[in-house]
Amino acid sequence: MEKSILITGCSSGIGLGCAQGLKKCGYRVFATARKAEDVSRLLDMGFEATQLDLDSSESINRAVDHVLDNTGGTLYALFNNGAYGQPGAVEDLSRDTLRKNFETNVFGTHELTARIIPVMLRQGYGRIVQNSSVLGIIALRFRGAYNASKFALEGLTDTLRQELSNTPIHVSLIEPGPISSRFRKNAHRKFLENIDRENSRFKVVYKGMENRLTKEGPAAPFTLPPEAVLKKLIHALESTKPKPRYYVTFPTTLFATLKRILPHTVLDKVLLKVSSDENQ
Repeated sequence: MEKSILITGCSSGIGLGCAQGLKKCGYRVFATARKAEDVSRLLDMGFEATQLDLDSSESINRAVDHVLDNTGGTLYALFNNGAYGQPGAVEDLSRDTLRKNFETNVFGTHELTARIIPVMLRQGYGRIVQNSSVLGIIALRFRGAYNASKFALEGLTDTLRQELSNTPIHVSLIEPGPISSRFRKNAHRKFLENIDRENSRFKVVYKGMENRLTKEGPAAPFTLPPEAVLKKLIHALESTKPKPRYYVTFPTTLFATLKRILPHTVLDKVLLKVSSDENQ
């Protein structure tokens, strides 16, 4: 069986790292990115790359058709990695800003997955792996849009796993904590685009948050390279019994444990301390 995989969000970070690692392992990797210049760079790196913008149904359908045309109508795996963070207090998020974050992180991912499921059912096998986040487990201040999108992704994925339980399709979540990538740089750009920081009651706190988002190098303890996600992804793709969830980095394991054992009021105090410390 040819192990072909479609990966979203391959311009950098986790998507690019996993695409490179899986290619070395012999997978036929269809790497996608939103921007034409990133697609060109992926092609230069030897990938079967194509443009895929999760905000566009037309782009999603075109990318899926391209992949299926080149594989004879089959696909072993889908790794939904494409997403971005939208910083800002919940009260500072416009309806349109929140909707845009969901368009990419939830709605586009859902639409792509729904296109692939019939292919996998028809061929009689398949793996769907969703890249979530520690922020799909716990919530931190000023990440409301991203928190909400990842909580939504977790709910959709848990439901999907149950609905596909009697089929040959396996569904898994990967939940990374801090990973080296351009995530903070992209999040800062979205912050500047969509948040009226000068007229917010969090104006002073935002200055500290911007310092964290623009800091060179790791901005959080226990930051790992994208290869840490690759290791979990390979298990989800190749194990005869893949796990429903894969925690990546110490913070994810810690916060998942604390959420199970601490009362909500105590957990809130812990999380408030974390967000206060990181934005100083």
